[in-house]
Amino acid sequence: MALSTSNLAVQMFTIRDFLKTDQGLAESLEKASAMGYKGVQMSAVAAMGGDSPEVSATRARQLLDDNGLTCVATHRSWDDLVHKTEQEIEFHQILGCDYAAIGGRPGGYSEGGAGWIEWANEAQAIIGKLKAAGIKFGYHNHAHEFERVVRGATGGPTTFFDLLVNNGGPDLLFEIDVYWIDHSGANARKWIETLNGKVPVVHIKDKEMDASKPIMAPIGEGNLDWDELLPALDKSGTQWIAVEQDECFRDPFDCLKSSFEFLKNHPALNA
Repeated sequence: MALSTSNLAVQMFTIRDFLKTDQGLAESLEKASAMGYKGVQMSAVAAMGGDSPEVSATRARQLLDDNGLTCVATHRSWDDLVHKTEQEIEFHQILGCDYAAIGGRPGGYSEGGAGWIEWANEAQAIIGKLKAAGIKFGYHNHAHEFERVVRGATGGPTTFFDLLVNNGGPDLLFEIDVYWIDHSGANARKWIETLNGKVPVVHIKDKEMDASKPIMAPIGEGNLDWDELLPALDKSGTQWIAVEQDECFRDPFDCLKSSFEFLKNHPALNA
């Protein structure tokens, strides 16, 4: 099935400053729905954090349902996924979310490439437990994963991300962020093609230049090649495109709206 505006979600990290209370979360979900988004990634929702959260998973599910929104993914603590696996499974099942991701490799492993292989191997047990409960698991990249394992090496480049892909097993999925891949100097389209079938949720934001430095921008206001990237996502089996802007230089809701309007009118989502 071709991607369309029905596959667009808000990565809630974009509007994290508005998610500190029940009211803030409710108003933010209502705004996202009114823009036309059909999904959200529940990340950086402060009202749901801590030992006594103001917003429970049950309450969050009610707010999602009230606004016709699906929770397409989360970012969770690796420590909680390891040591509170059953609670994490229940949390996702209540939300109706079948995809848990982490925003980077946890610490405590060896330096260099060996540490990435160690974590990929140890993660298999948790990935298996989540899978048995109907929950997929993914790794979200930034730019540092694309550092070469051996600097100045000749031949094909081997990066930390290569090691993760090659040692993660068939059930490790990837919540790739096309901005950060581009920022590293790697080719986002090629990675989308390489990870075909393993990128159910993808993060997108644009990159524009402000004087001499690159900054994050709403989709369509920067220099990333969406005519190339969006069709590649469609072919890769991506189910949800999550719009995320870590830093906004105007009102973040306006940025989300601008991104939606650009994507709504792009031929790749209107095939």
